[in-house]
Amino acid sequence: MEDRPVDTLPLVLVVDDDPDIRASLTDMFNSVGMDTLVFASTAELLKHDMPDRPSCLILDLRLPGASGLDLQARLAEDGVNIPIIFITGYADVPTSVRAMKAGALDFLPKPFREQELLDAVAEALRHDRQRRLDDSERNEVRVLAESLTPREMDVLRGVARGLLNKQIAYELGITEITVKMHRSSAGRKIKSVSVADMVRKVELLIGYTGAAASGSGRHSSPPRQRPEGASPLNK
Repeated sequence: MEDRPVDTLPLVLVVDDDPDIRASLTDMFNSVGMDTLVFASTAELLKHDMPDRPSCLILDLRLPGASGLDLQARLAEDGVNIPIIFITGYADVPTSVRAMKAGALDFLPKPFREQELLDAVAEALRHDRQRRLDDSERNEVRVLAESLTPREMDVLRGVARGLLNKQIAYELGITEITVKMHRSSAGRKIKSVSVADMVRKVELLIGYTGAAASGSGRHSSPPRQRPEGASPLNK
């Protein structure tokens, strides 16, 4: 594997009070080219700055002091957007549902197969990379959109809803020709190259539909069954 600077590697943060699990996960992720930071408690993690690179958080459910669910809520309150994978030896459906509804990407009962966790982490990192790309594009579009008039923004919202020009005109109480003028002007301002590009940029701006609004990539399901031949990563 080609060596890369550590700060360009995907980063996996692990919070688990079992030192053997922290060591095992560190070895496993390092062996596949991922950087790791490990913590024994939620308090330790909160003392650390959140990474500015694609990353995810593997979080034990039961921890000394604040629980994994407590940390999930705290990070959300602080506006920290990092994909979370829960691991636990005490899985139950209500807790799993609560974690997933709060935005966790996965919930794995111990023991689990190493490949199962690696797959979950790969998906979490893909999710975080896409979020970072969307955030970067959203910021660019916001700068471009500063010159939009309120009426142009109204028209763009209609476009994002899939309305025809005549439908937008009816809703706004203006002529179809006026809608076309506003639409053309707005398209130039946000540098859209097609209708699809215009819709995507409007969705990035206002979170109208799709992944920006629905949390694409997340799923809600009960705890997985513990598989035969699972990893010894158990507590």
